[in-house]
Amino acid sequence: MIAETDEERRKRERQRLLFDEIAARYDATRRGYPSEIIDTVITTAGLGPGAAVLEIGCGTGQLTRHLAALGFQLTAIDIGSAMISTARSNVTDGATSFEVTSFEDLQVADRSFDLIISATAFHWIDPEMAWIKTARLLRPNGWLALLTTGEHYDDPLGAGLQELWERRSSDGGGCTVRTRPVWAETISQSDLFADVVEASHSCQLSLPAQVVLGVECTRATFLSYSDRNRAEFVAELETLLGSATEVGVTQKTLLAMARVQEWP
Repeated sequence: MIAETDEERRKRERQRLLFDEIAARYDATRRGYPSEIIDTVITTAGLGPGAAVLEIGCGTGQLTRHLAALGFQLTAIDIGSAMISTARSNVTDGATSFEVTSFEDLQVADRSFDLIISATAFHWIDPEMAWIKTARLLRPNGWLALLTTGEHYDDPLGAGLQELWERRSSDGGGCTVRTRPVWAETISQSDLFADVVEASHSCQLSLPAQVVLGVECTRATFLSYSDRNRAEFVAELETLLGSATEVGVTQKTLLAMARVQEWP
């Protein structure tokens, strides 16, 4: 459904491995996902206790904690061993199964899951495999749910940070806050899924300045920088933060989900 160039593939495969080196920082600064969005997923998919759920790219467990509390047969995977180790310590429910693997390498029988869910991670999967394998692993009438999240800081920090990312990164670097789920149009154009559902949630927050610094230093673009460029970025961001101890931010979470089509 989405073609990528050889250069884009190399960049994706390189960058998706970088998060494991900062698992502790990721866990300390990345926020979870709003219960309202999770409720929409569960209600739309018609899930109850015992439903088989696969979470792709669980990270350190920001979404996993919510799902584990709902009594599902939950399998959570991530490509990073440090990420999985931290997620295990954050999710005490012994019924959750964790596995260090990419989605591409995951070995599981077809039609194993009622729901496949991924939060801010589905874009790291090989696009030539992502959609067809997802459809194959879902049971009849099973659902795919894709969440994305982004932060928009109050000005003057917001404008200054945007300029900093654009100046230092050809791809803009930072997290773009969108008005529509990034995956909605792609799923709508697919012949593998139907009944597309979209939802969004916004929340006004005040975050400690050090948390803001930590979040921005967990982005893939930052992790791709050289040590020198990382240090220069941090110094510039600290200058933008100045003496502020708290920063106002709008946290926006977007959901796109769809039911798998019947296939032979």
